[in-house]
Amino acid sequence: MASTDGDIEQRYRLLSSRLDERQRRLFVAAEAMVIGRGGISAVSRATGVSRVTITVGLGELEAEAVAESVPLPQGRVRRLGGGRKKLAQTDPTLLSDLELLIDPVTRGDPESPLRWTCKSLRKLADELRRQGHQVSHVAVGELLKAQGYSLQANAKTLEGGDHPDRDAQFIQINACVGAALEAGEPVISVDTKKKELVGVYKNAGREWEKAGEPVEVKVHDFIDPELGRANPYGVYDVGADQGWVSVGTDHDTAAFAVESIRRWWLAMGQAMYPRASELTITADGVGSNGSRVRLWKQELQTLADELGFPVRVCHFPPGTSKWNKIEHRLFSFISMNWRGRPLISHEVIVNLIGSTTTRSGLAVRAQLDKSIYPKGVKVPDEAFAAINIQRDAFHGEWNYRICPRRQ
Repeated sequence: MASTDGDIEQRYRLLSSRLDERQRRLFVAAEAMVIGRGGISAVSRATGVSRVTITVGLGELEAEAVAESVPLPQGRVRRLGGGRKKLAQTDPTLLSDLELLIDPVTRGDPESPLRWTCKSLRKLADELRRQGHQVSHVAVGELLKAQGYSLQANAKTLEGGDHPDRDAQFIQINACVGAALEAGEPVISVDTKKKELVGVYKNAGREWEKAGEPVEVKVHDFIDPELGRANPYGVYDVGADQGWVSVGTDHDTAAFAVESIRRWWLAMGQAMYPRASELTITADGVGSNGSRVRLWKQELQTLADELGFPVRVCHFPPGTSKWNKIEHRLFSFISMNWRGRPLISHEVIVNLIGSTTTRSGLAVRAQLDKSIYPKGVKVPDEAFAAINIQRDAFHGEWNYRICPRRQ
């Protein structure tokens, strides 16, 4: 009894997943040969295999029947040179044009057609077609993978150019800090933590909550005009593994930075170092405590006058802020402690900071500072010249000592 289209379709569906390309080609050819006249069309209609493929299979069957066919090498389903040519072979300039579109050099080329758009597969394919290439976005993805490309996120590794005396400054800082710690003098690392929005805003991280009941926060991060931002300025006692954070509500200025150091000394430092004869500070080279900020040095002069002993400062060279100990010994633990919690008020921020601890014994105290610190305060030349500053021979702009002025 002759096979119907349904019978052929059912047999092909059952076997096709178990056969390789050549075996499927021979199977449909055998079905067409059994049917006879009109078999190629019937099998093509039932299986979806093209008439050309079925005809090739019939040729292979007839050649093998008369022993004229040379057996294929083991593991191959086509003869060498069989199948559709790769796009890179039929279109010699395709790869070079594609690489020109995604080459990092084009980021600085204002004439690049994709200079100001994301380089998605579809946009790359559109641009290649505009240049005369016949290619789909799927083919573009295959070409990129074949050339060793993959989707990459930005990597935070660049902090600026290396200063030629970077390593020498590290040695200088370590020497000063080591000598001060050995002498029992206070050594603090200072910096401003990232400014935080105050209010019901999303805070990075996750916290355990009842399933399906996340803490609801605002959709948009528009600053609340009443609550504003919080400016946490930290002081980390390197020798005692203790921290102090002043949470400011106004601007982050040099006056605010030195006031935070003053509050640390009054609340923690003077009780721990009653016989101190010098205070050593390590700080970044930029920001409110930058090496070029005149107000920073003037405020330190006032602090030194109050303390009655010198304040020694060592700045980290440009692009090395992450080496400041406060970053990974204090600020990182604060961020972990309040992860996933909206910072709904300044009081909440102070409490979360103050409850930060570590297994190594870190203890942190925090205080809200509602004082006003105006921006743009200028230090006149005569006032700056009155600062009793002693600069080191090695990079005096980074390493200096501010001594009390005689009354």
